[in-house]
Amino acid sequence: MEGLPTTSTTKKKSERRWRSKPLQTSNSKPSLVMAFFSCVAWLYVAGRLWQDAENRTLLSNLHKLNSAQRPKVLSLEDKLTALGCKDLERRIVETEMELTLAKSQGYVKNQLSQSGSSSGQKLLAVIGVYTGFGSRLKRNVFRGSWMPRGDALRKLEERGIIIRFVIGRSANRGDSLDRNIDEENRATKDFLILEGHEEAQEELPKKAKFFFSAAVQNWDAEFYVKVDDNINLDLEGLIGLLDRRRGQDGAYIGCMKSGDVITDEGKQWYEPEWWKFGDEKSYFRHAASSLVILSKNLAQYININSASLKAYAHDDTSIGSWMMGLQATYIDDNLLCCGGVTQDKLCSVA
Repeated sequence: MEGLPTTSTTKKKSERRWRSKPLQTSNSKPSLVMAFFSCVAWLYVAGRLWQDAENRTLLSNLHKLNSAQRPKVLSLEDKLTALGCKDLERRIVETEMELTLAKSQGYVKNQLSQSGSSSGQKLLAVIGVYTGFGSRLKRNVFRGSWMPRGDALRKLEERGIIIRFVIGRSANRGDSLDRNIDEENRATKDFLILEGHEEAQEELPKKAKFFFSAAVQNWDAEFYVKVDDNINLDLEGLIGLLDRRRGQDGAYIGCMKSGDVITDEGKQWYEPEWWKFGDEKSYFRHAASSLVILSKNLAQYININSASLKAYAHDDTSIGSWMMGLQATYIDDNLLCCGGVTQDKLCSVA
């Protein structure tokens, strides 16, 4: 009897195990499904990643191909070379250098027609007397005093001295101001008309560049002299002074001075660029504006470099600034100090 329960018990355990197997099989189905879908999802993601990598490779290859076929972006130098402009630019630079050399050696405009005196001898001096449109009466006074006119002016030129009134053109080219000067010049033949210069008070500092350039281009002389329009000259005394210095290169001659730079706008002699003259606000040594004498090589320097020379508020300081960077010999001659005591002076205020 004791063994029956054991058998019964064994049967019950077997039945329970048998009953549990279908339950385990049914529970594993969702896991299999999830695993299947996980594999599909992984394959999908891997496929997309592979496809993206292929697309990137394809796009990269296409970009390289397009870059190789795209026209090259040319630099300015390449464009100039392609257009043949680079060679032209080089030839222009070479021509400018040759022109500068030719000017420095005396091969300048109009030299053959007007240089020298009628005897073929080199001139001693070209004297330019500044004048303006409203100064006809003053010019007539000069013509009747120290400045020769007519035949006397021609005879003076035979001695190697050229004297001309120096004037620019009106702001309104060809107006009555210009026509009056042209008419007066036809009668007197004693003007040097600066075609490129506008005759105006504010343009006065630049007039020196135009005068010395035009004088060098038109006449071959030892000296070039700039004279203000309010100065009387002892002409023979000046000729004697220049004759004694004949052959002296690099001569910068005048009544040398310096002075304070005027910084207050509205005052006489105001210098707009006063800050360039240092903390002491004092001008460098320069010849007074009344009478300035330059030897030929200095006048040639102005002619060659006129486009780049800086003009300040006054012509005398402008000329002085141009001379500072040159091997110029500063000659301070008290005979050329035109103001004050006039005794034993070669010039005086008119």
